[in-house]
Amino acid sequence: MAVGCTVAQIAKSILLRAGERPVLVIASGVNRVDPAKVAALIGQPVERADGRWVREATGFAIGGVAPVAHNERTIVLIDRDIAAIEPVYAAAGSPNAVFRTSYAELLRLTGGTPADVREEEAEARTG
Repeated sequence: MAVGCTVAQIAKSILLRAGERPVLVIASGVNRVDPAKVAALIGQPVERADGRWVREATGFAIGGVAPVAHNERTIVLIDRDIAAIEPVYAAAGSPNAVFRTSYAELLRLTGGTPADVREEEAEARTG
């Protein structure tokens, strides 16, 4: 990484759709987001959002979705796994810009909710 961090230190922004409501999941770069867990947390089904809808809802293109300053009011869930990582780097509005932050700061800036959103590993699901 250009900032000299590990993949786990990337606080990636994944935007899902709950009907017309955006749901932003901020997850550690090493974790896959489990849409079923997200749906259970917010109490309604979610689906992946396409690039056009992401830009309309947030004002940002996929790959540069910042955790704040979205066009629409957004439900924000923050991966609890990030709490054990310091510092983390989040997108700053473009695929080539990040900012250094922390789990506590992400919670404060976004008003987000700590959540278990990580997809369990394949062997845990099958065994």
